[in-house]
Amino acid sequence: MSTRDFRITVRGVFDGLDAEQRAELLARAADHDVLRAAFTSEGQLTYDIAARTAFTFRFADSGEAEEDILAATARAEAAAEQWLVERGYGFRNLRSQAEDLSLAALGKRRRREAAKGL
Repeated sequence: MSTRDFRITVRGVFDGLDAEQRAELLARAADHDVLRAAFTSEGQLTYDIAARTAFTFRFADSGEAEEDILAATARAEAAAEQWLVERGYGFRNLRSQAEDLSLAALGKRRRREAAKGL
């Protein structure tokens, strides 16, 4: 059985931030800029608190079977929630979306590369 790679996106909205928390997020905004976004096993947080209160965590995970995506999604949601709670950031509307990369459509370049490998 082969390993399946998953990409999980967890989105939400900061809620009830006080002035100190908002200033802290603004000070670290460059570290969490969407232009630096990547899917990582630890999860990568992006936001633009100056423009809106929404945030996105991006997680990479894997599993043996298609059903493993459910457990990976639950782990990603729990990790995002833990990160927020540990820092005392209020949040709401936490939702996730997961993609099994083995089922993703190949783009033109990847189809050519796959054909060469045969």
